[in-house]
This record gives sequence, structure tokens and C-alpha cells, in this order.
Amino acid sequence: MQLPLAARVFLATMFAASSAGAQLPAGSAAPEIDVRTLGGARFQLSALRGRPVVMSFWGTWCPPCREEFPVLAEQFRKHHGAGLEVVGVNQGDQELRTSDVQHFVDELSIPFTVVIDPRGRSRRAYRLIGLPTTVFVDTGGVIRRVVSGPLGREQLALGLASIGIAR
Repeated sequence: MQLPLAARVFLATMFAASSAGAQLPAGSAAPEIDVRTLGGARFQLSALRGRPVVMSFWGTWCPPCREEFPVLAEQFRKHHGAGLEVVGVNQGDQELRTSDVQHFVDELSIPFTVVIDPRGRSRRAYRLIGLPTTVFVDTGGVIRRVVSGPLGREQLALGLASIGIAR
């Protein structure tokens, strides 16, 4: 079921400060995500163990997501050689069509892995309080930083540093 536009906009602009205790805290083990990529391949977060990971939970209808994806793509290109992985976790249960997701990815020339969570299981596992939410996971699979709401460059730099990626 698609959320009404007003509800989607509200979720997209919420900040962690409004519900600080709700999401998984830094220091927690990152819950497994076992879904399909946009191309149909199986994706498991645990397969990335040993690499620093930035996960962006997002939707095509989310204006801040559109703004931060090019920045995430830039950081992926810059640091992928050092092992950085970026994963866009689309909340498929809040999308009208998978083709909308593909169009978004194509339009912005996204180079990193994009997965579709058709039932919102990852949203519940990570106790997200809004979209976008960015989760920084270290090489041991531990959450080091969570940013709910739009991701600024300073927050991105702090998150990358928390998982061992220097500017």
C-alpha cells in the first residue's frame, strides 16, 4: 500500500532528535538485510563484512534523497578503491513501480548497489523513524553512526570517519 503524499513528505523530513531513542544506536550489530538488487540478484549485507558500508534508506518520492544520492555517488567513486561500499536500500513497499526506482537510478547515474525491500523489513529491523536515514557500518558489521533526515556534508564526513574512511 502506498502512503499518502503528505505522510511520505512528513517521514522524509523527520529528524532523529524528535525520537532519539527509537532507532538502533551506534554500537549495535547491523541487522541482516537479505533482499534483491534492482537488477534481480540476491543481496545480503553480511556478504560485505570486512568492508566499511554506508547504507542509505530512501524512496524515489523523497526530495532529500534526490539531493544526497549524487553526494553518496561522489564518495563511492572516491573511496571504493579503499573498500567503501554504498548501498541504497529502497523501501519498495512505499513505491508505485520498480520502474520508478530504475528511472531514479538511471537519471542520477548511481554507481553503487541499489536494493529493493518490497515489504519494508529492513525499515523495521533498523527501527527507522523517517527517510532518508543513513547508517554507517564498520568492517566488523557494527553500526557506528546513524543520521536520520537529510545528510549534510559534515555529517557524511563524520560518518565516513567513524568507519575508517578519511576525506
